[in-house]
This record gives sequence, structure tokens and C-alpha cells, in this order.
Amino acid sequence: MPKKVKSVKSSDGTRRMRPAFTPEDRENQLISLAVDLAEQQLMDGTASSQVITHYLKLGSTKEKIEKDILKAKGRLIEAKTQSLESAKKIEELYENALNAMRHYSGNDGSEDD
Repeated sequence: MPKKVKSVKSSDGTRRMRPAFTPEDRENQLISLAVDLAEQQLMDGTASSQVITHYLKLGSTKEKIEKDILKAKGRLIEAKTQSLESAKKIEELYENALNAMRHYSGNDGSEDD
């Protein structure tokens, strides 16, 4: 859930938020407002069926499993990335070792015959 955005009550009782500096901050402000409004509607009993259904789905077992799957996929992608980086480093080490062996055996290609 997005972090809470600081707001100030104005003299007429409405909430005023400090201006967002980036589009992402603005989006987070709007999300925060929408969640607050949905919460108030649910508490007042005035929430639409779409709002109720949305939050019911968030609490379902299926949704929780899908979140777990997404987290696992993220970890898998991270592991694959690390594996590829490791393989690249190993390849460089092998290349360096082969070059060193060629140099020590006198076959480094710098000889003039």
C-alpha cells in the first residue's frame, strides 16, 4: 500500500496536500485519497458493489497465492540475473587463465619467427 501523504486541514475543513514534485508522487497522492475514500465508504455503508468486490478479492486466498507467485517469479528473475553475471565473471577468469598459460608456455603470439 502506498505510504500516507501528509495533508493539512484548511480553514474550510477540506484537506490540502502539499504539491507533488514528481508524477509518481502525484499518483501516490491520488491512490492514497482513493483508498481513504473507499475506507470511509465501507465504514459508512455507502460503498459501491465495485469497491466492495475489489477489497473482497484482495482478501481472497487466490489473490494471496497470486501475490506469492509474483514474489517467487521476482526472486527467480533475480537469481537468473545473478547466475548470468556469475557465469560472465567465470568466463572472464577462464579467459585470463588461458592467456596466462599461453604466455607462460611461450605461445602468447608475440614471438617473431
